This record gives sequence, C-alpha cells and structure tokens, in this order.
Amino acid sequence: MRIEIIDSLSTIDTAAWDSITNSSNPFIQHTFLNALEQQRCLHDYGWYPQHIVIYDKDQLVAAMPMYIKDNSYGELVFDWAWADAYHRSGIPYYPKLVTAIPYTPAAGPRLLVDKNQDYQSCAKILTDTARTHANELKASSVHWLFTNQQDTEFFKDQGYAMRLGYQFHWHNNNYESFEHYLSFMSADKRKKIKRERRRVEEQGIELEVRHGDEMTDELWLIFHDFYCSTFDRKSGMPTLSLEFFQEVGKYMPRNIVLVFAKYENQYVASAVNFKDDDVLYGRHWGCNEDFHSLHFEACYYQGLEYCIKHGLKSFEPGAQGEHKISRGFLPTPIWSAHWVAHPEFAKIIGKHVKQEQEGMQHYINSLMLHSPFKQSS
Repeated sequence: MRIEIIDSLSTIDTAAWDSITNSSNPFIQHTFLNALEQQRCLHDYGWYPQHIVIYDKDQLVAAMPMYIKDNSYGELVFDWAWADAYHRSGIPYYPKLVTAIPYTPAAGPRLLVDKNQDYQSCAKILTDTARTHANELKASSVHWLFTNQQDTEFFKDQGYAMRLGYQFHWHNNNYESFEHYLSFMSADKRKKIKRERRRVEEQGIELEVRHGDEMTDELWLIFHDFYCSTFDRKSGMPTLSLEFFQEVGKYMPRNIVLVFAKYENQYVASAVNFKDDDVLYGRHWGCNEDFHSLHFEACYYQGLEYCIKHGLKSFEPGAQGEHKISRGFLPTPIWSAHWVAHPEFAKIIGKHVKQEQEGMQHYINSLMLHSPFKQSS
C-alpha cells in the first residue's frame, strides 16, 4: 500500500473518493469538501488541507480528511481551555491537526475505508500516519471531531481520549403528518407549537421550500445576504462564500434544502439545510426583520414537515439550544477523539475528559426529563 498526504482534494477523482465513504452523508462527499477548498472558505480562516490517502496499487482504498489548524475557529468542539493551559505553561498549542468537516457540527465518517478492505487495519494506518505527521510538524495534538458510531468505537478500543458532548436530534417514528406528530406530545407543548405556527401565518408570511436545482442566481444572492447578516449581527465571520453555495447547489442539488420566508411579496428570511438518504441537517439562518416565531417555523417546523413528507429518519438542526427540546428534539450524545503529544498534558487531558463524560452524561439524562412527549403507560 502507498500512503500520501495531499494539500488539495482536486488531485483526487471525485468518484474514487465518494466510493470509499460508504455513506450518503453530504459533508464527507468530494463535492462538498472540494468546494470549501476551491471557493475561498478555508485558508483565510486557518484551515490548511493535509488529507491522508492510501492506495493499493493505483486504487484509492482509504482516506481521512485532515487540516492543519493555527486556531480553533469553526470546529465546534471547544478546546480553548486546553489552548490556554498550554499558553500559560509556555508551550505552543498551535499548530494542531484536525479531522473534521469545517464549520459543520454533524457526526459522520472520518476514517474512510473501502468496503472491500479491512476497516481496522486501514483505520490504524490512517491514525498512525496522522500522529507521525503531527510529530513531524511539531503539532501539539490530533483531533477527530463528530465521529460516527464505527469510528467512535475504534477510537475507544484504541485508548484515545474520548470527549462526550450532546446535540438535540428529532427522530421520525413513522409519522403520517405534522398533526400526527403533534398528537404524541403533551397538550401544553402541542398547543404552544400550534400557536407559534399560527402566529407566523397571521403575520401574512409565506414559506417556500426549494432544492438546489430550484434556485436561481438571484435567490442564491438573497440567501447569502441573509446568511452573512446573521454573522454581522453576532460579530462573527461568514466563512462560506456565495460561490461555495452555488457550487454545491449545482453539483449536489438534491442534497440541499432551502426555506425562504416572504412578507408583502419580499423575501425576509431564509434557512439552509443539507440532507442525505436518511437525515436532514439544519445549518444556517438569516432574517432582516423581527417576526414572532418565524425562526421556529423556518428552522424547525418546515424541516420537520419535510422529513415527514419525504420519509427521512431524523433531523439534526445544529449545535446547542435547549429550547429545541420542547419542539421534539431530544438530547443525543456526540463524540470526538483526541491524541495529545505532550506526555503530561496527555495525562491531564485524558483525566479531564473522563471526568467531563460523567458530568455530561448526567446532564443529558436530566435534559431527557423535559421531553415534550406523552409518557407511555
């Protein structure tokens, strides 16, 4: 086998990369990752590709998307405290290596292995190569963020420091309609959701749902202005360019679902989601006026209706937000794996994440007590 580290996915055939993902997850696909590289979404914000690829003769058999980072922005598994501890000790925390989908808090495959290859052997080569590369670069650490179940089990078995987090996910229990879904909720939660949806309607707001192939250049520009406005208000960085969205909209059109809101025949808000065969992933939202309950309608209820209509199994509306629980999104564990080069810090961080796991699991359990669904007898 031949191992290479490449700084651009453009050197890899799209079909060859996608064939080893063994997943319809949109974020791990070549089109999505390459669009980030080609449309100015990475280098200016401290993401420098260092992807690991493995060939058997001339056939790509395994890969791992990886980036050198000189900051912790856009990762959404927060290690600022670790970086601060390094700084106070006079030890550089950056650069570090990160295997993740930039700006995307969605679990998925990180160790890509062709189904005809032995997963364990290839996964070991990928992770060993990452650690060796980290030592060569004098990087402090390697991080695998938002790992799926198979990768999580591999990292646990290999003794990596495992960090537990949570998100709020919705699951489709074969609901026939939105009303059918609401019938499983307690009366007060059901009434609250109906009231929120009614308020949007009473304000004269109309909703449109479009896929990527139903967009025009004008609509993409309108959407991107809303996307940027959210970051402007929060003093953040709108890292995803208009050209990025146009490219993924063109080349993976049925994987992108946009919701637009109109008031007095003018667009006033939009939300973008991605999807695969089973899951809808909520990503970004923007609005230029303050409308009561419109955020809930555009970001949650339209997505729920879409999932029910199209038979998707779950809806992951992004990171954070305890307010999602009352709308049917329940706390779900999320994992990441970490390797730290410095022996003493490795011990400290390993102990920290174990203690953190206990507190996090307790918090997840306590959040489940606030489920809006009726208790089964």
